[in-house]
Amino acid sequence: MTIRRYPPILDGHNDSLIKLYLSGYKGHKAFLNGGGKNHLDLPRIKHGGFGGGFFAVFVPSDDEPPEHPGANLNDNGISYDIPLTKPVNPARALEMTIIEMAALFRLADESNGKIKVVRTTREVEACLKNGTIAAILHMEGAEAIDTELNALYVFAEAGLRSVGITWSRSNAFGFGVPFKFPQSPDTGPGLTDIGVRLVKACNSLGIIVDLAHINEQGFWDTARITQAPLVVTHTGVHAICPSSRNLTDKQLDAVGESGGVVGINFHVGFLRADGRLNPDTPIHEIVRHICYVADKIGIDHVAFGSDFDGATIPKDLKDVAGLPKLMSALEKAGFDDEALVKISHENWIRIFKQTWKDQNCQ
Repeated sequence: MTIRRYPPILDGHNDSLIKLYLSGYKGHKAFLNGGGKNHLDLPRIKHGGFGGGFFAVFVPSDDEPPEHPGANLNDNGISYDIPLTKPVNPARALEMTIIEMAALFRLADESNGKIKVVRTTREVEACLKNGTIAAILHMEGAEAIDTELNALYVFAEAGLRSVGITWSRSNAFGFGVPFKFPQSPDTGPGLTDIGVRLVKACNSLGIIVDLAHINEQGFWDTARITQAPLVVTHTGVHAICPSSRNLTDKQLDAVGESGGVVGINFHVGFLRADGRLNPDTPIHEIVRHICYVADKIGIDHVAFGSDFDGATIPKDLKDVAGLPKLMSALEKAGFDDEALVKISHENWIRIFKQTWKDQNCQ
């Protein structure tokens, strides 16, 4: 029996670094050798055809809820309203960011060449070709960056290639979108003056600006000033699942018009029409969001943004080893080989070529 081989997958978001931070060296060993309880480790990565992706540096809030929004629904079973968490102390954010970045560098060093922290498009393409895991350093929330942006330049030299302006809280640069259902993402003010400077500096340095957790006004503020394609690394379709974290049709249109990419989140609470945190959600719900974006703004503008290690994903998918099931479901939904290549990695590669500095793509 011939086993179908799908193209390698570049993924828009995972939270493995915070898992490593919380578990210490045991987490490193489990990631490299397998046997852990998280969504990602090297043995399952290889089995699932995961070629790499955005490894997020994330600093939890001191008052962050112990359970994900949607875990405790209201009595009517279809709504929740989680207020924004308090801003993070910048000094604490900087300390944790350095530790998590170092964890990724150490993981690559300990992997015997199986993981590479990539800084150029050519490196990403080479990794996909030779089977090395391409780790793209991403910051989910810019709290570790000072208001003079000095740290941004240092992080860029260290390999930072993508920055989310906010997580779902406010900071010096803008206002995150709270976790609410059902709710529009239009929940407050947008970028601050310093946030405008951050976007422009990222453009200058060739760093992707990620709009996954920012509110709608911040999205439009960024769209007006950025010189790069709009990127939302892990989100869903608001018309299907009216979560505040998902994109409206108008936002989707803006991403498409800019030449950008939407990474579809696998979190069931952002997939289901009822917003429930139910792991028995079928894989087809992911396919439905991908189909919607592809039909609305084109196959060139949709990709994966799993949120592995930071989400409740469909039980049938289970973890990274289940990605061939998702590829098979997309194939059965009518996506041909050319479309599967675009969704799996080619659309992300195009964004890198358009956003990262020219010298980084040689």
